[in-house]
Amino acid sequence: MNYVTGYCRELCARAGQTVNFMLSAEGASTAEVHLVRLIHGDEHPGGPGFVEREVDAACNGSVALSHQPTRLGSFVEVADPGHHLPGNGSFSVYAFVCPTLPQKGRQTIVARWDGGAKRGFWFGIGEGGMLSVQLGDGRETVELTGDRALNPGLWYFVAAVVNLNAGEVRLYQHAVVNPWNSHLSDAFDRDDSVRAKSTCGLAPARVEGPLMIAASQQGDNVTAVYNGKIDRPGLHARALSEAELDALRDGGTPPAPAIAAYWDTALGYTDNGIGDTFVDTGPHQLHGLGRNRPVRAMTGHNWHGRNDCFRLAPQEYGGVQFADDAITDCEWQPTVTWEIPGDFPSGVYALRVRADALEDHVPVFIRPASPQAKIAMLMPTASYLAYANEHFALAEQPGVEAVTGHTLTLHDWDYLLAAHPEWGKSTYDHHSDDAGVCYSSYRRPIVNLRPRHRMAGVGVPWQFPADLSIIGFLETQGFDYDVITDEDLVREGVDCLRPYNVVLNGTHSEYYSVEMMDATEQYLSEGGRVMYLGANGYYWVVAFRDSEPWCMEVRKLDAGSRAWQAKPGEYYMATNGERGGLWRNRGRAPQKITGVGFASEGMDDCVGYERMPDSYDPACSWMFDGVAGERFGDEGLALGGAAGLEVDRYDLSLGTPPDTWLLATSDPFSDKYPLVVEDIMFNLPGTGGTQHFQVRADMTYAKTRNGGAVWSSGSIAWGQALPWNGGDNDCARITANVLKRFADEGPLG
Repeated sequence: MNYVTGYCRELCARAGQTVNFMLSAEGASTAEVHLVRLIHGDEHPGGPGFVEREVDAACNGSVALSHQPTRLGSFVEVADPGHHLPGNGSFSVYAFVCPTLPQKGRQTIVARWDGGAKRGFWFGIGEGGMLSVQLGDGRETVELTGDRALNPGLWYFVAAVVNLNAGEVRLYQHAVVNPWNSHLSDAFDRDDSVRAKSTCGLAPARVEGPLMIAASQQGDNVTAVYNGKIDRPGLHARALSEAELDALRDGGTPPAPAIAAYWDTALGYTDNGIGDTFVDTGPHQLHGLGRNRPVRAMTGHNWHGRNDCFRLAPQEYGGVQFADDAITDCEWQPTVTWEIPGDFPSGVYALRVRADALEDHVPVFIRPASPQAKIAMLMPTASYLAYANEHFALAEQPGVEAVTGHTLTLHDWDYLLAAHPEWGKSTYDHHSDDAGVCYSSYRRPIVNLRPRHRMAGVGVPWQFPADLSIIGFLETQGFDYDVITDEDLVREGVDCLRPYNVVLNGTHSEYYSVEMMDATEQYLSEGGRVMYLGANGYYWVVAFRDSEPWCMEVRKLDAGSRAWQAKPGEYYMATNGERGGLWRNRGRAPQKITGVGFASEGMDDCVGYERMPDSYDPACSWMFDGVAGERFGDEGLALGGAAGLEVDRYDLSLGTPPDTWLLATSDPFSDKYPLVVEDIMFNLPGTGGTQHFQVRADMTYAKTRNGGAVWSSGSIAWGQALPWNGGDNDCARITANVLKRFADEGPLG
């Protein structure tokens, strides 16, 4: 299908900086681009509909478009300008490998190959899942293939040896299994060994360009991308004997004579900040560069299960996970470059791209050159990354209709995403070999980072388009505010928040790094004020590299609502060495910060709230000025109410501060709102919304030191209730009352 799309290379920018919009198209060669300020996205008839304001900007005008290709898959490139790697003589290539899809077709382990010119060598998995080596001298090619297929999920030591003196080529394959590094026990007989040999007098011709690990070069593209782990690959500029290969298989060091390269994949983690560098300990220091973030901090062929973190036994963590559908940077060329004026107002913007009937909005978040307002809207860009291009609703995961409570319906953007796997997946998805996607970036088109997007099946906005309802509320109520982002908070810590009297969260600030958690707590302790306008926030642990804030890592562990789970020994993030999973399981439950934490999710219906006795306390009754009666929130853009989708509860046992006021609680939910899995010790009936007292949304208020405070709505649907009836509703009145008092310099009372 035809499209225009793109991404902003600098999604989070400051006035005075330059941003680059990378655009691509099918079915259009030119487009009109115009900067717009985004005010509201949800087209529900109960709200203001889609609202944008055109902005005069130097980037507006007509641009030429073309299709921009993407190199999909993770792999390693090794430059060899000095021609140190063997190219036209005897050589040996070897590695420990654990393939996950050996039957999928041709997959590279190590290669320096030009198939079109019939030059070089290629070593990998051939048809039928069998080990293979191919050689080309520029005129003809020869190939040797093993006779026994590799099994998925098993570790092997594999090698190819080209011995021109003896006129032969050999393949070596031997399983390396212990009770911890494989999904099979070594207590059972299994013969996976291969010793293949063929007469060969062909001398491979030298190939210009990089040597590749886990993929092959084909012009500007890559092909034959490997799925699975590779551990400690190496090259010798001579033919290794079988005894030398046996010694390497058994953990020996590479024999010194004629070693060309040996990439010790157990090196190069967070301590030295070179996580995408593959360290060559050989004499030529031919370090490799990982593309599309091969996954490090993974168990290797020699992991023995005694240590669950790579920092404790780094020598057992040489496994590097590759996937043929990984993408962290499309590496497109800029189509539109714009220098943001230094006095440009902060806000949520997008480059609108129109080519006849085709249209797209490419967002960019702009903060001021220096703080201008007393209110900051913290856009949860980390959570946007977590959900970026989520495929869950495309029926790639079972149970989508059971989770949403709705018949699955798809939109044009769902079909567009399904047609373009090169745009990547979310952290709720699996790679083609069923491994969980643990990296997500914004340097690619993200179809659900768009103002009009709605969740398939449920039909409500989620994440970014839902947060625009808060933006619309701020705009229509006349509040002056600055936009800041999670990326800013990670980079600057509490200094990002200090200039503001009050900081607003989005509807679903679910993914938080340690820098973000620390900064929020410090801000509150110094007298800052937070309005938590959503639910299921401060939930998953994530990490970012300082130099690459556009790419996020998450490891889903053995608790929490998760689409996948990290394997044993792989619970710690390569980015910073910290344990992934839930903040609750690291002693920092969200209740400790916001007063509430995740209780349930459901998507069949949303409900209203009932005021609790604490709401009449003089310390907080002012929040309900203009609210008549005991009930409120029975209307909203999200399934008809202000409480729902995902909800948080007050819970003293998980850290809700004892002096917290419980202002309101939701009506009972249906049984399609089950209790969250982290609260369930045994699978028992009676955990649905009509049965379990902990399935509820609670509104809370708590004061912190030095005049600070936190107010929490306890519901994702709250933000989407604010625009209802032109903002003339009780949810908007309560929010405005709290925001005015929190933004004021005076005491809260």
